[in-house]
Amino acid sequence: MKKWLPWIIVAIIVFGLYSWGKGFNNTAVTLNENVGEAWGNVQTSYQRRNDLIGNLVNTVKGAADFERKTLTDVIEARAKATSISIDPNNITPEQLAQYNQVQGGLSGALKSLLVTVERYPELKANQNFLKLQDELTSTENTIQTARTRYNEAIKPYNVHIKTFPNSLLAGILNFDSKPYFDAEVGAEQPVDVEFDFN
Repeated sequence: MKKWLPWIIVAIIVFGLYSWGKGFNNTAVTLNENVGEAWGNVQTSYQRRNDLIGNLVNTVKGAADFERKTLTDVIEARAKATSISIDPNNITPEQLAQYNQVQGGLSGALKSLLVTVERYPELKANQNFLKLQDELTSTENTIQTARTRYNEAIKPYNVHIKTFPNSLLAGILNFDSKPYFDAEVGAEQPVDVEFDFN
């Protein structure tokens, strides 16, 4: 029995390391899939907004004397926003910042469009436009929720791969930390509100 004791101890250690490695990997894969799903929801929300913007622009184009520059800005910002695609398994902070920047540019162009519309009473009375405007507002809320849930999915993944001793396996098995969504550039600035009572 004594001659088998070292082999039994080695077998227990090997089995323990195998169990730890298997448990780490399976948990990391599950959490990574949750991040991927949350990212898919973010992209779906942005796609919904892009689809609505196309309809909104076509509705606004019907206003004969509407400012073309404002429409062009929205169309160009939408084109930029739809040109970026990110693989959630290999997302980097730089990619997420670029994605956030173009989406913020689209949000800014869209806000300008909606402010400009205020000068066109016939457009403000258009039921199709009003419906699209309501849907856009709802979609912006959905985007915010999806971004929040993405950040919530990232936290357990990052904690899992960054805590010791898991961090040892994370490097070996190529599990890298994921970046969080940050606020859009300029979000810390107060919004200018102007009333035109004339």
